Amino acid sequence: MPEAYLQTLTHQSDVTYPLFNPHTREKIMDIPECSNQQMEEAIEKSKQAFSKMKALSSAERSMILEQTSKFIKENKEEFARIITLESGKPIRLSRSEVERTIETLYFASLEARKLEGESIRMDAATNGGGRDAYTVFQPIGIVGAITPFNFPLNLVAHKVGPALAVGNAIIVKPAEKTPLSAIKLAEAFKKAGLPEDAYQVITGEGPRLGKVLIDHPDVAKLTFTGSPQVGELIKSQAGLKKVTLELGNNSALYIDRSVRGKLGEIAGKAVAGAFAYNGQVCISTQRIYVHEDVSEEFLTHFKRAAESLSYGDPNDETTDLSGVIDGKSQDRIVNWISEAVRDGSELVTGGNKFENGLQPTILKNVPASSKISCQEVFGPVVLVNTVQDADAALAAMNDSQYGLNAGAFTYDLPQAFKLAHELEVGQVLINDVPTLRFDHMPYGGLKSSGYGYEGIKYAMREMVHMKFISMNYTF
Repeated sequence: MPEAYLQTLTHQSDVTYPLFNPHTREKIMDIPECSNQQMEEAIEKSKQAFSKMKALSSAERSMILEQTSKFIKENKEEFARIITLESGKPIRLSRSEVERTIETLYFASLEARKLEGESIRMDAATNGGGRDAYTVFQPIGIVGAITPFNFPLNLVAHKVGPALAVGNAIIVKPAEKTPLSAIKLAEAFKKAGLPEDAYQVITGEGPRLGKVLIDHPDVAKLTFTGSPQVGELIKSQAGLKKVTLELGNNSALYIDRSVRGKLGEIAGKAVAGAFAYNGQVCISTQRIYVHEDVSEEFLTHFKRAAESLSYGDPNDETTDLSGVIDGKSQDRIVNWISEAVRDGSELVTGGNKFENGLQPTILKNVPASSKISCQEVFGPVVLVNTVQDADAALAAMNDSQYGLNAGAFTYDLPQAFKLAHELEVGQVLINDVPTLRFDHMPYGGLKSSGYGYEGIKYAMREMVHMKFISMNYTF
């Protein structure tokens, strides 16, 4: 457990809140409810840390990130157990998250050495000759990061890695329900030799502490992953600060009749995409549209695969499903399922609570107006709707307030290109489920799904200022 950093926060805080295991609902420990003053003090410390960070060479920042990645690799089982403890994520998936974090920080170490500007031909403009000109990127200062519960280590790394790679300091306000992974990461950076206070974790109530980050003049950028409602509020209040927002989604998938021979394999991938970590994933496969010629065959494979998933202790190697994050979410998801059935949807399988989780649930031919279709369920629920053709699927997939990821399985090349170009999302995955993210790829949404881009190289560009420099050598 990341006890040393917690003890420091606890020593500074008079108030705590209980942290619970989502699967058992048992108390894990008390977490410091940091005050606004503690956040302000953290910002002041970050100012001092920033002066040290920007003085480091890109090679030095790269080596710190690489050493942090190595430390996590050497202690990956401990990191995985912490993720499972605080999030209820099955241990196999927690190990996968740790492996991704190792790679995320390694990518950041590589990109730290590569961020570079460009030379500009000034003589292309009238009277511009006699000058050498170029651009450079400079760190912006202090980054405030607010992170969600569902990937408590890797989504923190996606904000911290780029921020440190370019020479910024960063303060992370992790989700109240999953602070331990972010705190454990502080230990890794300390071991790697990161300047003191260049990465700080402040625990406690999100809206209150987040408002301090929003309002403080010394915080140059905010990066947030969470709900569209909170994201819109942050953007409306952030003024001239840089902002990156990774928000909601209800990923859609189309399955064409041209892949008839692969329906069993696709069903297996779709089950993983829909039900991994109880569907508590930003790009969870939530809406599946299947060509009418193969819809019944696909649904047979899909139902069988979903019903084979096992619910149990997340520390068990064979567990697929576990308790959802809290009882409030559990009740909401069940209510949404009931609403869809009242709206005329057919319940294919599941639909009920199971201990502190839910049965994997498949609904058929769900109306577009039902919450299960038009909102983000963030639970183990997926709809399967029959469509006449790819054009009908495209219209249904785009009929959403969200636009993060979408996928399609098709062997029809013109159809694949049409879907790739016309789907209104940030990322299109052809012959993959939309629940796919590699940690170096650009990642950002359209519509209510976000503002700005993550993915190491792309996030770095949003955490710097570009400066133009011209040298008049004829003067």
